[in-house]
Amino acid sequence: MSSLGIPNLDPGLESDLLAGMAEVEVFLRDAIEGKYPLVIETSRHLVDAGGKRLRPLMVLLAAQFGNPKAKGIKEAAVVCELTHLGTLYHDDVMDEAPLRRGVESANNRWGNTVAILTGDYLFAKTSQLLADLGPEAVRLQALTFERLVIGQITETQGHTNGKSKTDHYINVIADKTASLLSASARYGALISGADPKVTDALTLFGEAIGIVFQLADDILDIESTSGQSGKTPGTDLREGVPTLVTLQILESNDPADTELKKILSAPITDESIVMSTLATLRTHKAMDQSKEIVRKYAAEARKHLEVLPEGKAKSALVELSDAVITRSA
Repeated sequence: MSSLGIPNLDPGLESDLLAGMAEVEVFLRDAIEGKYPLVIETSRHLVDAGGKRLRPLMVLLAAQFGNPKAKGIKEAAVVCELTHLGTLYHDDVMDEAPLRRGVESANNRWGNTVAILTGDYLFAKTSQLLADLGPEAVRLQALTFERLVIGQITETQGHTNGKSKTDHYINVIADKTASLLSASARYGALISGADPKVTDALTLFGEAIGIVFQLADDILDIESTSGQSGKTPGTDLREGVPTLVTLQILESNDPADTELKKILSAPITDESIVMSTLATLRTHKAMDQSKEIVRKYAAEARKHLEVLPEGKAKSALVELSDAVITRSA
């Protein structure tokens, strides 16, 4: 497995991507420099906490289908990561989260007002970078940001009549998570000068794989040990957050699920109940149903890759989609 999280990655491509990601990391920190020490401290808080950097990686991978050295690729990668980080500051305020990426959340450390304004500051920095990338890049960012906001509003509003809870949840994921991965792929393709058909295919792939990543994380939250995933198993249960597996049960008409549905309908505060519920979920038919849904979206993601020219970049994206299935298999 490559250090980038993609199996069987061509050594030459891996070297290029690692070099590109190193440049992005430096520019990411430089981009949030300013005159005010507190703002620099708060905005670097989550940058320094790390993360997968999946969105910048997607930009660099998509750029392989054009000129990967084109001016603006690095800036677009930073735009995508700063946008993602800005939403995290806002999300943590809304969720009253005490931790983010293993460190104290900004809202817990500096208060809600500073956390919200830090997110706004990062969005301002993305606008500065976008101004040099041209109107098409600005338009893409505006459309993506619209979806991010709509996704959050829809999630807050909750399930409405006429749509299943699972369908509603996947729509929220598409807007809140997949939209930015889709934009990341499109940025890389557009700025590198990739063929329009390739650009559209990569855009659709980014959307589909973004949904897969979130759904796979839902399964990992139940199945994994602390060493396998980035968070403590059962976090969603403790927070009362409905996810793919639990939604299959909450929508079940099986009388055998009646008691389990009651437990899953609210945050679980008793740690012994969290552990027993995890054990039940791991062998429940809802787990197999959820994995099948993940496989369906992963197959859809791979289908979008069919029009791409053969080569090491396409192989990397195929391996990436397969790796997601493996995470939740």
